[in-house]
Amino acid sequence: MSIIIKSAKIVDAKSKFNGKIQDILIDKGKIQHISSNISDSKVKEKIVLKNLHISPGWFDSSVCFGEPGLEERETLSNGSKAAAFSGFTDVVLNPETNPYLDTKADIIYVKSQKLPVNIHPLGCLTKEAKSMELADLYEMYESGAVGFYDFKKPLLNPNLLKIALQYVQNFDGLILSFPFEKSLCPEGQMHEGKVSTNYGLKGISSLSEELMLKRDLKILEYTGGKIHIPCISTEESVKLIKEAKNNKLNVSCSVSINNLFFNDEKLKDFDTRFKVMPPIRDERHQKALVKGVSDGTIDFVTSDHSPIDIDNKKTDFENSLFGSTGLESIFGALNSIFKVEKSIDILTRGKDIFGIKETNINIGENANLSLFDPEHKYLFTKENVISKSKNSCFINSNLNGKAYGIISNNLVKVLGN
Repeated sequence: MSIIIKSAKIVDAKSKFNGKIQDILIDKGKIQHISSNISDSKVKEKIVLKNLHISPGWFDSSVCFGEPGLEERETLSNGSKAAAFSGFTDVVLNPETNPYLDTKADIIYVKSQKLPVNIHPLGCLTKEAKSMELADLYEMYESGAVGFYDFKKPLLNPNLLKIALQYVQNFDGLILSFPFEKSLCPEGQMHEGKVSTNYGLKGISSLSEELMLKRDLKILEYTGGKIHIPCISTEESVKLIKEAKNNKLNVSCSVSINNLFFNDEKLKDFDTRFKVMPPIRDERHQKALVKGVSDGTIDFVTSDHSPIDIDNKKTDFENSLFGSTGLESIFGALNSIFKVEKSIDILTRGKDIFGIKETNINIGENANLSLFDPEHKYLFTKENVISKSKNSCFINSNLNGKAYGIISNNLVKVLGN
C-alpha cells in the first residue's frame, strides 16, 4: 500500500530531517522518499492533518488489556485500538490476566494476534504470580516474552529473585520487580501523609517502596544480570536508582504519568479514579520524579494503563481496586509538563532494554510512526477514552497535545484522516 504524508514536521533527533516540514512517501511498509514536495497523483492514500508532527513510533513499557479472562475490562483488539489512536506503535503487555500469562502457550496466544500495534508480552516471574516457584522462564522467552514480572505483586522470597537473576543471564533475560513491602501497610489506600491523616485513610508509606528497592538493588549487585523496576514513586527511590546506575548496575526504571501529573491533594474528594498503585504521592515526591525524568535517571514514563470494570472501580474507596487507564491521555499530560522534543524523546527511548528494535525517520527504514499535534489544548473527557473501561484519573484535566494515530505494520490507524 502506498501512502503519502503531507507537510509533517519531523521530530526525531536521529534523523537528518529533524525539525523540517516534509512530505513522506511510504510503500510496502517502508519509507521510500522524504522531500519538501512529493507528488501524490499516483498514491492510494494521502494523510493531511492540521499542525501535523511525526516521530518514530511511541513505546509504553507497562499496559494491561485483561484478555484472556478479563475481557470485561479490556480485550486485546480494543486495547490495541486505544493504543494505536493514542500514538503507540509498541506496548509491553503485563501478565495481568485470568489465568496469568505464565506458560509458553500463553505467550504464543498473545503473539499470534494480528494487530496494528506491536504487543510485547511479559510472562509471570513465578507460577500463577504466587511468589512460590519460578515459572518456565526460558520457554516463555523462546516464545516471545520480553521479560518476567508478577504484575504489581512484590516478590516475597529474596532467594527467588537471586536465582531468577542468575538464571536469566544464560539468555540475557530481563527481570522486573515491583518495589512494595506490603507488610508495612497491609490495608493502605493512599500515600501516607497529611492528606491521608486529615481524611482518615490508611496510608502507604514511602518506606514500603524504598525498603524493597534497596533489597532488590543489593541482590542485583550480588548476582549481576539486569533488572527493571516498574513505577517508582518517591524522592528516595530516584536517589537509589541514580546511585545504582553510578555504580554500574544494570538497572532501569519507570514512573507512571499519574505520579508526574498529580499529587495527593486529588484524593481529598475520595474519587476512586485516583486510587492507583503506587499511590499518587505529595508534591515533594512529584517534583523529584519530574526531575528524575528530566535528568535521565528515570528511563521510562508509562501510562500504567490499567482498565478496571465499573463494578470493581466505582464503589466505596476502601473496596475499589487500584488502577487507572492512561493510554489516551499520556501524551497530552506529558507534553503539559515537558517541551515537545523532550516528550517525544521520553516516548521513544529505551526500547532496547526490552530487546525491541529502535527505529528512526530516514529513507529505507520501516514506517513505524506516530502522528500528533503538540499544540492542541483541550479538556480531556470521558468521550476521549477509547478503552472499554473508563476509569481514567485524567477525566476533566486540561491537556496540551493530542495524538492522531500511527502508521505501523503497513497499516494506517489515524483519527480524522
